[in-house]
Amino acid sequence: MDRFEGRCWLDWWANSSMMLGPVEVAVVVTATDAGWNARGHLVSDSDDERDGFAFLCDLDPVFTLRFEDESTIAVTVHPSEDHRRFMLTEYTGPVQRSVERHVDLAQHRP
Repeated sequence: MDRFEGRCWLDWWANSSMMLGPVEVAVVVTATDAGWNARGHLVSDSDDERDGFAFLCDLDPVFTLRFEDESTIAVTVHPSEDHRRFMLTEYTGPVQRSVERHVDLAQHRP
């Protein structure tokens, strides 16, 4: 197969038993001499969907790309500025990794 074009889902796993999302996406994956290239966009035009996707990307850009046949591959999402389009690369890091998120409460004071 030199090319795949279709609907998939980007699943973001908080831990081994809790998935957040999934985000439905349309992707194009093409074979290259070095492996593959992938790009895509969110299927939904909803601002809420885009904002949720942006939040998860900012937290940790590693997602599981899930195909219709339930096959999966770990990917790193490289979103565009508006978080509606993205590029994907294969994630080859450790399965378990920690994510830290700090909220500056001082900026939310009236």
